Amino acid sequence: MKVLDLEAAKQKAFRLLSLRPYSEKELEKKLREKGFPAVVVKETLEKLHDLKYLNDESFAKSLARNLAVNKLWGNKKIIASLRGKGLTTELIELSIEKAREELSEEATIEILIKKKAAKRKSAALDVKEKQKIFQALMGRGFPPGLILDKLRKIKKEDIDGEDRK
Repeated sequence: MKVLDLEAAKQKAFRLLSLRPYSEKELEKKLREKGFPAVVVKETLEKLHDLKYLNDESFAKSLARNLAVNKLWGNKKIIASLRGKGLTTELIELSIEKAREELSEEATIEILIKKKAAKRKSAALDVKEKQKIFQALMGRGFPPGLILDKLRKIKKEDIDGEDRK
């Protein structure tokens, strides 16, 4: 292992991490793509762990929270995203559980239905509008049963509020 390779790998890793957080697997893949030998990549990742620049647990929790609370994604889509980052199933489950303490899937669906229903022209949601909302929520990773349950329970007052009649 050349010292120059190790320094170059660390510099590349620092540059990448300055742009956004990475999981260990993502960073490992990036460094390998840049042509660094496996032993250099391993040493670099160890150094980043020692310096507390790499922490998959905090990375997963932060990303899951952002996707659940800010982007209003369903668990299925969050799981797919976190899996794509190379995180373990246990870590993914823990991260989603933590994020859902702040905003449940049910509450998220209600928020999204109200937002989408507020854009409609007529006072009541017709079948076609409900189908559009259903498809949009499925695309965000919510379970179909939960979406249908929430769409069935929706009331005119919930969408319109008191001021619009």
